[in-house]
This record gives sequence, structure tokens and C-alpha cells, in this order.
Amino acid sequence: MLLIRSAAFNAVFYLNLIVQMLFWTPIFFLLPRKKAWFVPKFWAASSLWLQQAMTGGRSEISGLENLPDGPCIIAPKHQSFWDTIAFLPHIPDALYILKRELMWIPFFGWYVAKMRMIPINRGSRTKALKQAVKQAHELMKENRQLIIYPEGTRRPPGAEPAYKYGIVELYSQLGVPVVPVAHAAGLFWPRRKFLRHPGVIRARFLPPIEPGLSREEFQKRLVGETEAACDEMLVEAATSANPPPLPETARKRLQELGVSTTS
Repeated sequence: MLLIRSAAFNAVFYLNLIVQMLFWTPIFFLLPRKKAWFVPKFWAASSLWLQQAMTGGRSEISGLENLPDGPCIIAPKHQSFWDTIAFLPHIPDALYILKRELMWIPFFGWYVAKMRMIPINRGSRTKALKQAVKQAHELMKENRQLIIYPEGTRRPPGAEPAYKYGIVELYSQLGVPVVPVAHAAGLFWPRRKFLRHPGVIRARFLPPIEPGLSREEFQKRLVGETEAACDEMLVEAATSANPPPLPETARKRLQELGVSTTS
């Protein structure tokens, strides 16, 4: 049954994306940019609804009161494709840094261009970071919220933290609060895997880290606060009545935390 539900959801997930892009195109490209946000937000919300209806994976997001009114950097843990869409309905005017090649995809690239994101060439990290800082500085004058994944690539739940320097440089250069986001979505929507497991995917926006700290102090707080909250969610999921399968990284981390589980 898990195989059938996962296969059906994966097929419907991408079908939903294609159908909605085609359906909304006439309206989306005629509306002003900010008013057009309802289209990608509706798609993201509908995708999460499909996940719950078809796989039993329900999303619960808390801590939204920690989002500042003005511009900020949102720094989610990156474990799954889930965390690329789940927060979108709750963010007023999201600003993503993404690979330049995504702009070349028909329809999808046009949608991205309409919303004025930051495409970068990842071939040169130093050049890409300078480009991202420059564009972010200009675009965030419009009170936008920059979403950046501090570890860069998706990592399995419980894996040792591998935070990149980019988030530190953006924090230092932009001078805005950083809101960490913790979750354990990789247990339910694993990276590079086909199955979608039932259960409650919880995520929490943590209290913002104020601007003005030294690079070292900022990084220490970001890693410490994010990882502590992720550990809590990992333990909660692993010790629930019907826990999802645990990857080796999660088992190892639970042992380090002194948590026993039979999952």
C-alpha cells in the first residue's frame, strides 16, 4: 500500500505542477508581481494537501510569529524537497537564490523570472556569492524575505551539520535578522528516495537572530539553535506511536542523544 500511495502521489504531484502552470499562465503574467504570488502559493498549498490526502503526511508549521515585519533572511534546515515548498504559503514576498539553469526550463523559468528571484552561476562560488549579495541587497529594499539553505544541499536527518559560509556572508553584508527554521521532514519525504511516509511533519520558525553580531557568534548561534531544535523534532518523531523508518544517520544521532528506539 505504501508503494502504491507513494507512486500515485509522485505522479499527481508533478501533474499538478504542470496543469497549474498552464492553467494560471494567462492570469499570472498579466497581474502585478506581488498580486501574482497567489498562484505559486496556491500550488504549494495544494501540493501539501495532496501529500496529506494521498500519503497521510500532514504538515504542521509553528513559530510564524517569529517572522519580522520587514526584510529578513529565512534559513531552513534542508533535508527534503518538502522544505522547498512547505514554507512558501506563509512567507509574504519570498526571494530565492537558485541555479541559473532553472531559468531555462519552459514555463517554470518564466514563472521564476516574473517573481524576480536571484539566479546564479554555481561554477564560481566566490563570484556567485558576490552576485547574490549584490542582488539581494537591491531586492530586499522591497521588504522581501530571502530564503537560503545554510547547508546548501539536502542532508539526511541526524547527519552531522555542514553549514556553508554563504549564510554568514549574507548575514554580515545585508544587516537583517536571520530566522532559522527547524524540522525533520527528511524522515517522511526522504531525499533521493521514492517513498512518502505517513505522519506529522513538524517545522518551527525559531526566534530571529538579530543583526550586528560577529561572524563567529552568528554562526555559533545559527548552528546551535537550529540543530538543538532539529534534535527535539527527531526525537519526537522517532519515539512517536508510529515512527517513520529511520536512516542510519538518524539512528546514530539518537544514540548520541541517549534515546533508545526499536524503529
